[in-house]
Amino acid sequence: MALVSAKEMAQVAVAGHYAIGAFNLNNLEWTKAVLKGAQESNAPVIVQVSCGAGKYMCGFKTVTDMVKDVIESQKITVPVALHLDHGTYDAAKECIEAGFSSIMFDGSSLPIEENIEKTKELVAICNEKGMSIEAEVGAIGGEEDGVVGMGECADPDECKSVADLGVTMLAAGIGNIHGVYPEGWPGLRFDVLEAIKAKVGDMPLVLHGGSGIPDEMVQKAITMGVAKVNVNTECQLVFAKAVREYIEAGKDQQGKGFDPRKLLADGTQAIVDMVKYKINVFGSANKA
Repeated sequence: MALVSAKEMAQVAVAGHYAIGAFNLNNLEWTKAVLKGAQESNAPVIVQVSCGAGKYMCGFKTVTDMVKDVIESQKITVPVALHLDHGTYDAAKECIEAGFSSIMFDGSSLPIEENIEKTKELVAICNEKGMSIEAEVGAIGGEEDGVVGMGECADPDECKSVADLGVTMLAAGIGNIHGVYPEGWPGLRFDVLEAIKAKVGDMPLVLHGGSGIPDEMVQKAITMGVAKVNVNTECQLVFAKAVREYIEAGKDQQGKGFDPRKLLADGTQAIVDMVKYKINVFGSANKA
């Protein structure tokens, strides 16, 4: 099955009051696990890579080929969009050439005028190629690939300015944070989300930093227009935990337990289980 734009799946999710899981990839195990979890859940899915992960996996073209090959070899039939997460302007251009079906241009650290100018250019290219495009207003807290944000809330009027450029999805900061949430985190700002929704209408909204936000808080955000939820850290944590337990149990020293196919098997299955759990939380199971 060919890669698809995230446009239709996001719009249908808004209308159906559920969200699409967007899971970051880090290597082949992640790719296999995320796609397997989505297939077993019969859920449309967005697989995405950051600029750093793309570099780690030998470039965006390698990522495209890997995802397509896994879709074919695992007989994946659910809709799959391949998305750039927190892309720079240059990375967005690279992913368009590499065959991605969706991109995110993160111009949130730029002056709003420059963010708008570059977003307009990329929107035109994506429209021509049938791709979806996500933009961001208001920095997401925490750190991802060296991009640091303190969890600033987006300005609803700026959100409307960017939404009016014709983007497919809008990531708006509402107090969410990348990585592990600190003790005493005050939670999502639903008042800000409500104000943004009032300005952008049916525009699908994106919740970054979805790992660690209480399920009921995520589900409330989904009822308010969030149609894409990003997950990365939680998959990393369960993977690391399962691999650590395998080694601490001495299984790597039994027979050929050191074989990476065995060494990483429990961690890979832990990702599958987490993907399926998140898909159920988001309400997208059996929506393919």
